[in-house]
Amino acid sequence: MFFNLWKDLPVPFYFSVYIFEVLNPKEVFDGKKPAVEQRGPYVFREYREKKNITFHENGTVSFREYRRFHFQPERSNGTEEDYVVVPNILVLGAAVMLEDLQSPLQIAVSTAFSLFRQKAFMNRTVGELLWGYDDPLIKFLNTIRPGLMPFGDKFGLLVGMNNTDMGLFTVNTGANDISKVQMVDNWNGLKQVSYWNSKQCNGINGTAGELWPPFMTPSSPLEFYSPDACRSIKLQFRETGEYGGIPTYRYVAPKTLFANGTDYPPNEGFCPCRQSGIQNMSSCRLISFPYIEHSKIDQSLQMTGAPLNVSVRLQLNLFIKRVPRIIQTGKISPVVLPLIWFEESGVLDGKLLNEFYTYLVMVPTVLGYLQYCAIGVGAVLLALMSFLWLRNKYN
Repeated sequence: MFFNLWKDLPVPFYFSVYIFEVLNPKEVFDGKKPAVEQRGPYVFREYREKKNITFHENGTVSFREYRRFHFQPERSNGTEEDYVVVPNILVLGAAVMLEDLQSPLQIAVSTAFSLFRQKAFMNRTVGELLWGYDDPLIKFLNTIRPGLMPFGDKFGLLVGMNNTDMGLFTVNTGANDISKVQMVDNWNGLKQVSYWNSKQCNGINGTAGELWPPFMTPSSPLEFYSPDACRSIKLQFRETGEYGGIPTYRYVAPKTLFANGTDYPPNEGFCPCRQSGIQNMSSCRLISFPYIEHSKIDQSLQMTGAPLNVSVRLQLNLFIKRVPRIIQTGKISPVVLPLIWFEESGVLDGKLLNEFYTYLVMVPTVLGYLQYCAIGVGAVLLALMSFLWLRNKYN
């Protein structure tokens, strides 16, 4: 049952996106404080499918998991055709990343921006902003810094998520040791990544984020590797609870998850850092993901290690500032500008939840009562046998 649950996830997942529209782009260009308004949610049904499932003799299994997103108009406040005014991430993000170039190169970049008619802010549809739009500037940026835009001539905040896989995961099956089931052996052939500045931060630890070993206790670590965050994430036990009549453990992200190195020294490897709560992602992602702000990661698990209720909320931000020789940055004051925040959530319900309740609650409860009944019957039979033995002896 668990293999089928793992292979073809039956739980409906929803991906809700909120976009921060800039209301005063001209004022921001002149150095004023940004004013933003939240738009959305724009809700998508998320489908996950595992392919290339290969079992190995050492007790591991490899797979690729593909994700697809389908817009849900009935759950959304708006459509993918809505227009929003947002920062031109290609210009403002690239300007910050290229500010250490020599002056002639910066002037060349600014000139190229002008030739491509690029400005500090743009008016794009929600669909274009999220899933990508064609722009000749992308090809130019890749000539300046090869690999800067890895998704061809298309750019979007989430362009690398739709109809793509999350890399080649190899995890333990638990056949040799049940306590290691689902623990990641390697990702894309790597035991650790090279995005960060310390061995601890580069570690690929925990599971792939779908299942954990059974018989967990509140002291058991709950850790998983997230390709989207380019790092391992460890959650901490918050409290016991109940979901659909099934006892659960609730785990949440600690406040130190995205703390900077000053506030939480173990995170020094993720620096260069800004204020706590914002993690610099420019070393592993697109310029559309330069910073990521922690909001909430919440999971409820049962004794089998299977999540029953999952909620992940993250916010993407862009650090913008004036770069003197790139005129498209105007007089913009240094600020971390929010772009979008999204929630990914899924709950176990229906027939599958009833099966879990039957096998994990009802059957053990019945067996618990039956064992006492068996003890009682055994005691009665023992007493009867003793009585008959004594009576036969004295007769």
